[in-house]
Amino acid sequence: MVFHRWGTNKRMPDLSALLVKIPDDLKPMVALGIGALILVFLVMFHGAGLHLFLVFRKRREKRLQLALPNLLAAMLLFGWSVLLLLALHIVEVVMWAYSLMYLGLIAHAYDAIYYCANAYTTLGYGTVDLESHWRNISPIIGISGLFTFAWTTSVLVDVVGSHKQMIGS
Repeated sequence: MVFHRWGTNKRMPDLSALLVKIPDDLKPMVALGIGALILVFLVMFHGAGLHLFLVFRKRREKRLQLALPNLLAAMLLFGWSVLLLLALHIVEVVMWAYSLMYLGLIAHAYDAIYYCANAYTTLGYGTVDLESHWRNISPIIGISGLFTFAWTTSVLVDVVGSHKQMIGS
């Protein structure tokens, strides 16, 4: 088995060497399986991130409600909320990109991030592509984006509602 180092003394298996050994006719199914596993992990990560976000948001809302009404503070909380939700999605794109790099499917970080951002947002354009046997991962990345964007949208609807209550409109 081939191993390589990742900046520590620990050795990790070189998954790209293992993926090469898979027969070509099985690679599309393996791609779906790998993509599904990563998707499930990322959706659980997204749920945990949204939970932490909602706890943060509720605490800040309670502090604002106990104080005198402050339009600027409410607006800053709203802006900060949008930024945190965006950051959660950016982290997930980077996690997809790291996964594809670790699997040896894309060599460079900038290409992997660009590719995954396009697939995650379902834009689908770009000059970077996966090898034909592994391209089944692309729709899985898109599905993960659809799932997480829908979940974030439902949270954002609640954020907008509570923001409107705080500013009194």
